[in-house]
Amino acid sequence: MRSIIGWASRAQYVEHVTIRAVLFDWRGTLVVSPTPEEWVADGLRRAGRPHDAAIVSEIATRIRESNGDEDRMDAPGLDADVALHRAAFMEVFSDAGLDEELAEALYGSELDYASNRFANDAVLTIRALVRAGILIGVVSDIHFDIRPAFASVGLADAISSYSLSFEVGAQKPHPDIYDHALTSLGVAPQEAIMVGDRARPDGTAVEHGIVSLLLPPLRSTDDERLELVLKLAL
Repeated sequence: MRSIIGWASRAQYVEHVTIRAVLFDWRGTLVVSPTPEEWVADGLRRAGRPHDAAIVSEIATRIRESNGDEDRMDAPGLDADVALHRAAFMEVFSDAGLDEELAEALYGSELDYASNRFANDAVLTIRALVRAGILIGVVSDIHFDIRPAFASVGLADAISSYSLSFEVGAQKPHPDIYDHALTSLGVAPQEAIMVGDRARPDGTAVEHGIVSLLLPPLRSTDDERLELVLKLAL
């Protein structure tokens, strides 16, 4: 590990900080989530129904319109409450005119960690950090257990801490989820880096004294940009 010079929260200048932990967001940072069309197609397959392009497009459009500009399926607090999350999704499906069987199939797809594919460089990056003695924490606004996702790619032993919103009861940027991550890893804010893909949930870690690295959201598993994390942390 080497020292870096960085800025912490409230414009406090921190010299020669030793990085002991890297906190990773999950969706958009380590894994590529399905597009709305891919999600709808998977839901139709699960329901045993035709899933040609025209049908998929029509259903995806109905869901998008029902969800509205306010994005009811990503409303504040949903990922901190499993029951609330399910209720919001089912309400959108109902308003979109979907039957119960298809709604359940779509929600089942949403809960399937395997639908989210790790970027090609994710495993290698995490392994390199662990070999260097860096602790790895996962800090995610999520409504289901994603530990099996990491186990599926051989990273079960590499993750030291999970701070998942539905377990913590708070979503980013609420301080409780960052406090949980730091406490569970036994590190101070200035000893950690938060890596994410969205300004408000992830970038506001700086307000809690955590140096933050924001990367463009993953669009493909071929998007390899986690080398930046290694350059910053090692």
